[in-house]
Amino acid sequence: MLRRWRTRFLLFLAVLGPGFITANVDNDPNGILTYSQAGAQFGYSLLWTIIPITLALIIVQEMCARMGVVTGKGLSDLIREEFGLRMTFIIMVLLVIVNFGNIIGEFAGIAGSLQLFHLSKYIAVPVCALLVWLLAVRGDYKSVEKVFLTASVFYIAYIITGVLSGPSWREAMTATVKLPSRALWAQHDYVYMVVGVIGTTIAPWMQFYLQSSVVEKGVSVKNYAAMRLDVIVGSIFTDVVAWFIIVACAATLWAHGMGNIAMPADAAEAMKPLAGSYAFLLFAFGLFNASFFAASVLPLSTAYTVCEGLGFESGIDKGFRQAPFFYWLYTLLIAGGAAVVLIPNFPLVQFSIFSQTLNGVLLPIVIVFMLLLINRKDLMGKYVNARWFNVAAWLTAIIVSGLSLIYMVQLIRH
Repeated sequence: MLRRWRTRFLLFLAVLGPGFITANVDNDPNGILTYSQAGAQFGYSLLWTIIPITLALIIVQEMCARMGVVTGKGLSDLIREEFGLRMTFIIMVLLVIVNFGNIIGEFAGIAGSLQLFHLSKYIAVPVCALLVWLLAVRGDYKSVEKVFLTASVFYIAYIITGVLSGPSWREAMTATVKLPSRALWAQHDYVYMVVGVIGTTIAPWMQFYLQSSVVEKGVSVKNYAAMRLDVIVGSIFTDVVAWFIIVACAATLWAHGMGNIAMPADAAEAMKPLAGSYAFLLFAFGLFNASFFAASVLPLSTAYTVCEGLGFESGIDKGFRQAPFFYWLYTLLIAGGAAVVLIPNFPLVQFSIFSQTLNGVLLPIVIVFMLLLINRKDLMGKYVNARWFNVAAWLTAIIVSGLSLIYMVQLIRH
């Protein structure tokens, strides 16, 4: 029995990476801003979203991992083969727009976090952009994955910050399992925040990146159980971190009537006199780690997705000459995202919240394509979705679509 569990654990460590990394990258500066605003504006009342979002994240991520293992192809590759180049091109354009918005947010997070330590963004952003670029251009898949896994572990800083903030644990736990009052649902800002939280927790780019990572890592069907565990552990860990960010801001900013946060760094700055220097340092360090981590992964994810969808060579194990389009797109996304952050008075906050909400609007479209693909027996064989799995996945798409529709109706009314 002990030998069997030891073998399983070693197998899990061998495939650990794609699921854990993908889930954690989504706690990027845009996500941290959204969670911080959720806690600062509405206290503990948005904590109920974490449990259903975690379940939905596991379901969606598991489908991607399974498709990658069984077919050996990325999601955009499958969409092109099954639905044609025109449809793929439209989806790729939309994804590049959304992802570029997120990349800008990552470099804004780098600038904001290092400004807390009195380092000018005009130095910090170009240097970090160069380091991000070199990571993929000079590294290979295994070395880059190790760096990403290490960065994932540092998200523990937010859990410690949540504890140091001294929250009302009873109120937080109750809000996690209890639905909010009807009065809150009538508020435009509350619905906006619910859609934003969903959009930042389950983003469209994640599905494409996860499946591409599984394929590039070369995970076989016989190792799928360990791959599935990687997805589950990553999804739970990332949403535990999100829960603690909301709690930390609810216990400090909301409790003291400080509901207006313009940037993620504002939450760290405001927290300093309320929760102490240690909480401030941990939050600020966590923000830099999340920003640099996501700034490394998102351009990579976008380059993978577009190249697979349009049939170009891709992969960091390939050289610049072997995959020129992949590396040039990767370079332009990094350079463009960093350059926008250096523009004076650029409306980063509005852009960040808009991009997160757009994530929530685009997610159902991606899920529908995934469901159509994963239920094809000629493609997946015996690994098609079980009936209950389909019900849960379709419910996820319907609920996200419904919330997005409610938000747009309220926006028109206001």
